[in-house]
Amino acid sequence: MGRAATRAMTAVLLAVLLLGCGGRQEKGQRPRRIGVSLLTREHVFYRDLEEALVEEAKKQGLELIITSADFDPNRQASQVEDFITRRVDAIVICPVNSASIGRSVEDANRAGIPVFTADVASQGGEVVCHVASDNEAGGRLAGEYLAKAIGYQGKVVIIDHPEATSVLDRVKGFEEAIAKYPGIQIVAKPDGGAVRERAMQVMEDMLQAHPDLKGVFGINDDTALGALAAIEAAGRRDIVLVGYDATPDAQEAILRGSPLKADVVQHPKDIGRTTIQMVAKYLSGEPVPKLVPIQVGILDREALLKLRNERGS
Repeated sequence: MGRAATRAMTAVLLAVLLLGCGGRQEKGQRPRRIGVSLLTREHVFYRDLEEALVEEAKKQGLELIITSADFDPNRQASQVEDFITRRVDAIVICPVNSASIGRSVEDANRAGIPVFTADVASQGGEVVCHVASDNEAGGRLAGEYLAKAIGYQGKVVIIDHPEATSVLDRVKGFEEAIAKYPGIQIVAKPDGGAVRERAMQVMEDMLQAHPDLKGVFGINDDTALGALAAIEAAGRRDIVLVGYDATPDAQEAILRGSPLKADVVQHPKDIGRTTIQMVAKYLSGEPVPKLVPIQVGILDREALLKLRNERGS
């Protein structure tokens, strides 16, 4: 057989081998590495989300490199830059700041690394898939509950955090619900930073500025619990507070009959599992949707007591 024929036969054999392998990881190859930048590990929500990411990654045979930005957008940008330098196979981001993270997403796009977002969306760059709670629906649930609880009359404050798209969606849904009731007035939307201490300080200011306040919407449970601390310290039992996340601390506050009357419940473990499932599908060549919404609900004292009775606790 001549050299030309040998080269041709070799090319055919290589083609057959490549077709047989497809996109699967062969024995001896390193697992595909996924860089993850969490917004924080301080919140129960993100600890649950991380736990689900890890569990699902093991099932999918993926290796995770997990970091936390701790509410610092510059730290998060550095983490993404490091993932790009390490040539990970995909990046998952829970953005600290939806606007500024776009530059990092664009850097990953230029490097040819697929980006996925979880819980909070990016306002820039090309994201393969975003997995998050249906936050507009959650905001509407919070608004309807609060409106009914204050008798469809009175002044309301939203303790906001507009740096995150998830919060923008919650507030949008809340405002849509409240707009149906002309007797309710949203008098302020201060930024509580999504952390307990700052939200407490903001709530103290709101109580001074609006002594006839009737309702408060806290955009996550650290916000709601910070506001609750200020409300209780002021001896106010006439204010209805609705939170978002249904963390254990918030549930206990609802059960003891505090001004925190209800919480929108998210499912962070579902968000974490689904995110990794979308990454695994994409890396294996399957199409994935641009957006995967995760259902939310609302819990008040009655619903929580019913749940506990059903669980026998």
